[in-house]
Amino acid sequence: MDGIIITPLRRVVHPKGDVLHALKACEKSYTGFGEAYFTTVMSGETKGWKKHLRMTMNLVVPVGNVCFYFRQDNGKTESINLGETNYQRLTVSPGLWVAFRGLSNGLNLVLNVADLEHDPVEAVNVPLETYAL
Repeated sequence: MDGIIITPLRRVVHPKGDVLHALKACEKSYTGFGEAYFTTVMSGETKGWKKHLRMTMNLVVPVGNVCFYFRQDNGKTESINLGETNYQRLTVSPGLWVAFRGLSNGLNLVLNVADLEHDPVEAVNVPLETYAL
């Protein structure tokens, strides 16, 4: 789908705890830094739908597994699973509707490294029931 870049990420295994890469300034998908935040989603729960108007998101799931759902305004849809079993970064351009569901039991952790600081008028939210997953 246009507006989505998937980047394989490096996991450096260490006996005392792994190092999980997320984003480097030298990568083609890097568009700048505004803020980084974590959000959680419990198993079987879904958050969304949200469409950013200017923000590029860089989504990484270091704990658990999450299914991301995307919808273009023309109705085209796609879904991508990320997490411990598929450790990659998902770069999402502005203009796509996004929802996500926790797949692993317990906590599923999502990191967003965004190119803009949070601005409540920069995004549009609609109820989850608005679009089918």
